[in-house]
Amino acid sequence: MTKNGPKDGETASPSRLIDARIAELGDWRGETLARVRAIIRRADPEIVEEWKWRGVPVWSHAGIVCTGETYKAVVKLTFARGAALEDPSGLFNSSLEGNTRRAIDIRKDDDIDEEALAALIHAAVALNMAAKSSRKGARSA
Repeated sequence: MTKNGPKDGETASPSRLIDARIAELGDWRGETLARVRAIIRRADPEIVEEWKWRGVPVWSHAGIVCTGETYKAVVKLTFARGAALEDPSGLFNSSLEGNTRRAIDIRKDDDIDEEALAALIHAAVALNMAAKSSRKGARSA
């Protein structure tokens, strides 16, 4: 397996590719990515793990919920429709200027408010489900 996916002839599930990314990082970023992944999966056991854009972990349920990118100084959780989500705990601290996405930059020694993150996951899934439901209704009308 290579950084951007399986070698020729090798297939790997998105979950295994995410496992490999976590192991490959081998530092606080891998630990942080593993921790937020566990929070996301506990918050929504029906969430689907995907691997997109040449190596970005993506969590989806009725649409993209968030991505988990890793950079030198941060692990960035980008919520696809974050601008439409309530964030009473103030987790969003990045990509605040746009009309669609919002992100959480997690630095090496940052604490993660698991309850608030789980609430954001629930809200993002509910928003996706509502949008999917309204699209179905519009098609059948």
